[in-house]
Amino acid sequence: MKVKQFDCIEMKRLGSQKIYEEIKNMDIEEELKYWQEALKELVALKDEEIRKKQSY
Repeated sequence: MKVKQFDCIEMKRLGSQKIYEEIKNMDIEEELKYWQEALKELVALKDEEIRKKQSY
């Protein structure tokens, strides 16, 4: 019998629950700021990975 080492559906649900808990009491302006900051962090991580690959 095969044992799952990674469950993408479970990971998605856990991630969604974490975000929900973080934003559930925010008003629309706070939630917008939350997503803008998350986008900035994601872009910074992407740019860092690109720089790492270019330096090889």
